[in-house]
Amino acid sequence: MENLIENKLLKADQAFQEWKKVPFEEKQKLIAKAAEIFKNKAEVFGELITDEMNKPISQAISEVEKSALMMNYYADAENILSPKKIKSEYQISEIHYVPKGVILGVMPWNFPFWQVLRFATPAILAGNTVVLKHASICFGSGNAIEKVFIEAGFPEGVFQNLEVGHGEVKEILEHKTIKGVSLTGSEKAGAEVAAIAGKNIKKSLLELGGSDAFIVLEDANLDEAAKVGALARLQNCGQTCVAAKRFIIQRDIEFDFLPKFIEEYKKFVPADPILKETKLSGMARPDLADDLEKQYQKALSHGAEVIIPLERISENQFIPGLIRVEKGNPILQEELFGPLGMVMIAHTDDEALEIANNIPFGLANSVWTKNEERQQFFIDGLESGTVNINRMTSSDPRFPFGGTKSSGYGTELSLLALKEFVTAKTILGK
Repeated sequence: MENLIENKLLKADQAFQEWKKVPFEEKQKLIAKAAEIFKNKAEVFGELITDEMNKPISQAISEVEKSALMMNYYADAENILSPKKIKSEYQISEIHYVPKGVILGVMPWNFPFWQVLRFATPAILAGNTVVLKHASICFGSGNAIEKVFIEAGFPEGVFQNLEVGHGEVKEILEHKTIKGVSLTGSEKAGAEVAAIAGKNIKKSLLELGGSDAFIVLEDANLDEAAKVGALARLQNCGQTCVAAKRFIIQRDIEFDFLPKFIEEYKKFVPADPILKETKLSGMARPDLADDLEKQYQKALSHGAEVIIPLERISENQFIPGLIRVEKGNPILQEELFGPLGMVMIAHTDDEALEIANNIPFGLANSVWTKNEERQQFFIDGLESGTVNINRMTSSDPRFPFGGTKSSGYGTELSLLALKEFVTAKTILGK
């Protein structure tokens, strides 16, 4: 390991020894200061995001503003980590929540500020320190975040950005100073990191891919579902874990809903990401566009029918595509990370549920129906970390976020996230 990285890990560990002693309320004040800086510099940081990974500038600015909103949620949060007295026959019976130490964050490029801060804020508030391994195209974002923490008054070493490649993650995770890891990324990356963490008996939290269902039943508001569905698939050029990727439509409304959906879908036309009015730009890298094109051809070779052709117009830009897919197509077992959606038809609620669950992933699903009994049927039956009723999936700081099955494990956001990287320490005495 390079001396520079070694020194940063040791610095993080040294900072932890003091940071863990800082009162919860004092930590919150620093988080509030950082949130204010992010909010005030949202346009500057938005331009950085757009420059690094092509996100439309309006969406990039919104990402930074949402990050500030989330940090303010934690700045005002109840201290659920204070020692808890438990009634028992013992004179002393308490639970103390003890931070684990230095936590490694392995974060992706698609939300370069939000994903980092969503993980780091509760981890740091709980008393841990953080080192970040960001995606290689987003080192600028990682460095900017570190500077904000310093500017806000956090002690040096509480948050540090490491400019390292994937090949160095194993050695860093195995380092004696690292006590846990949080990864947001692909199923493959998550499996590799979890295996290293498990071998070294270190806590891991994984937020992985998804192939979320967007289920439209015959009693839904079809106009609203069509409009929201297009945005849910194509926001951030479809490069979102919780994007709607499989549109499961009840047979009775196929010919009413699809024309409305296609009309909304075609409103997303690639344009210059730096323009405020742009809703769709290019993918983050040309190789990602290559991968999506290969998946498109794979789906077609196994019987998928073209509704709107996926048309590549530059090295990283597409006219968004839409395909009709039948059960058994192997593309259903993969995540489509880009502007390509899949349509499936279900005759009954039972079949819609079966189709929705018949994938390896379990991140978030959306169901459109006005009937409360049908809503409850899908709430109870869907195998995912989140179920949305008559709305698209979006994370909210107040509510837990995480998946099941191959979409990962562990909780981000909400007060529950404060307990992800702490040890519940039992204290008993006579």
